[in-house]
Amino acid sequence: MTNEIAAIGFAAAGSVYERGRPDYPPAVVDALVERLHLTPESRLLDVAAGTGKLTRCFVGRAEVVACEPAAEMRAEFARIQPAIAIHDGLAERLPFENASMDVITVGTAFHWFDGPAALREFHRVLRPGGGLALVWLQRDESVPWMDALVRLVDTYRPAEARRYAETPWQAAFESDEGRAQFTPLQLFEFPFAYPVDRETAVQRTASTSFVAAMPEERRTEVLARVRDLYDTHPDTKDLDVIPLPHIAELYWCERVG
Repeated sequence: MTNEIAAIGFAAAGSVYERGRPDYPPAVVDALVERLHLTPESRLLDVAAGTGKLTRCFVGRAEVVACEPAAEMRAEFARIQPAIAIHDGLAERLPFENASMDVITVGTAFHWFDGPAALREFHRVLRPGGGLALVWLQRDESVPWMDALVRLVDTYRPAEARRYAETPWQAAFESDEGRAQFTPLQLFEFPFAYPVDRETAVQRTASTSFVAAMPEERRTEVLARVRDLYDTHPDTKDLDVIPLPHIAELYWCERVG
C-alpha cells in the first residue's frame, strides 16, 4: 500500500474499521467460491486483509492465509481470528514462494496498489491457472440520503485520497503486460443493505482512510456533521437501525501460463 493517507488512516483505524465496515454478503462469498473453484484443499491468500472481514469468510472452504502491511490492522486481525496466519507484507512485495497459492483475493483495496507491480507479484505467487478476485463494497449513491452523506464527507476529502471509482485501477489488467499475465476480468454485481445501529453507521464514515488520518479535532467535526445528517434527514431520522445501502462488485480472472 503506497498511498500515505491510506497507510496512516488504516493504521489508525483497526477497531473502527472492524466495527464500521460492512460484512461481505453470503451471496458474494458463494459467488467467489464458485467462480474461483475453491475446495477445502485450495490454498487462498487474502492480500491487504485488514481486520479479516473477507478472510474469515473462507474458513472451512479453503486453506486460508493473509497478508496486511499495517501492524495495527494485523493486531486486530490476530485478536479476532487467532487461528489464521497473518503476515506482514505489501501487495507489491509478497512474502510467499513462487506458485504457492491457488487463489488470491483482495477486498476493497486494489485501487490503493501500484497495479502493475501488484499483478507481477500475484502472477508470481499464483500457480498456473490460479484465480484472482477483487471485491469492492461500494456505497449505493443512487439512494438519496446516501448520496447526501457521500457529498458531505467528500467536502473534506484531500485531492490525493483515492475514490475507487475515480482511479484507473483496471489499466494494469488492460496493458500488454497485464493481458499476458491474466485472462480478461469478469464482473458480478450484488446490491445489498447492511443494517446497523446509528453509532455503527457513524463509525462506517470514521473507518474511511482519509477521515481516520485526520487530526482529532477535524475528525470530530466530520463525524458530528454525519450524526446530524442521520438525525435530520427525513429518510433516516426516525430509524433506530439504519440499512446502509451498498453494491458489491466482484471481479475475477485467472493466471495465464
